[in-house]
Amino acid sequence: MKRDKYIYIGLDLHKFQHTAVIVDCWFEKLGEMTFQNKPSIFPSLLEYVNRFLTEGLTPVFGLEDVGGYGRDLALYLLEQGYIVKFVNSSLSNAERNSYAMTQKHDSWDAQCVARVLIRDLPYLPEATPSDIHWIISQLVGRRNTIVKAQTALKNQLHMQLNYHFPSYKEFFSEVDGKTALAFWESYPSPSHLDGKTVEDLRKFLLEASSKACSTKKAELILSLVQDDGEVKREYQTSRDFIIQSMVRDISPSLHYEKISQNNLWYDEK
Repeated sequence: MKRDKYIYIGLDLHKFQHTAVIVDCWFEKLGEMTFQNKPSIFPSLLEYVNRFLTEGLTPVFGLEDVGGYGRDLALYLLEQGYIVKFVNSSLSNAERNSYAMTQKHDSWDAQCVARVLIRDLPYLPEATPSDIHWIISQLVGRRNTIVKAQTALKNQLHMQLNYHFPSYKEFFSEVDGKTALAFWESYPSPSHLDGKTVEDLRKFLLEASSKACSTKKAELILSLVQDDGEVKREYQTSRDFIIQSMVRDISPSLHYEKISQNNLWYDEK
C-alpha cells in the first residue's frame, strides 16, 4: 500500500460537533474544519476535503468512535463509498503522549488520529457500524440505568421504612413486592392504620395480593406495629409523601392501576 496515494482525515468526535484535520503522507497538515454533528452538514465535509484532492489521491477517514457520536458520520461516509478506518483511542492517546509538550484540544486530537492513520493504515480495521450491535448496546445501557435507579430507590425505601416500621422486614421480607408496595402506598406510616381492624386490613391484603395474604398476615402486621410503639414525628405528612413517591417510582403501574380504579384514568386499548 503506497501511502503517498492517500490524504488522511482524522476526526475528533463530540456530541454536538466534530473536528476534521487533513494531513498528507508526510505528516504535513493541509487543512482543518469544525462542523456540526448533523447529517445535513456532512456533505460540507466532503466538499472541503475535495479541495485538497489531486489526481491519483484517495481520501481515507479515521474515526475513534464509530458506535457513539461518530456513528452517523461513519455510516454516511461508508454509504458514499469512502474508506473509513476505526482508530482505537489507545493508539491516538499513545500518539498524543509521545510528544514532550502534550496538547489537549480538538484540532490536535484529530491530527493525532490522522497521524495514526498514516503509520498504521494497512493494519487498522475497517469501520463497520452495525445496527444490531448498536441497538443491543443501547438496550443494555438502558437496562443498566434502570437497574441502578431501581436499586437506589429500593435502598432509600429501606431507610425510610426503618424509621416508620422498625419491624417491617418481619411482615414484608421483600419491600418491593406487589403487595408490599401497595401496603406502603396506602399505609406509609403506622398512623394510617389507626382505627383499622384485622378485617379491614385483611380485605386490603386480599385484594392487593390477589388473595395470597389474609387474616394471619393482617394480625401479624397490626401486632408488630403495636409492639414497635409510637413513631409519629413532626412533618409526618411530608415523611409519608417521601415513601409514597418512592413507591410510585419503583412501580408506576401500581399507581396507574389505583387511579383507573377511581375512574380517573382509562386504558383505551
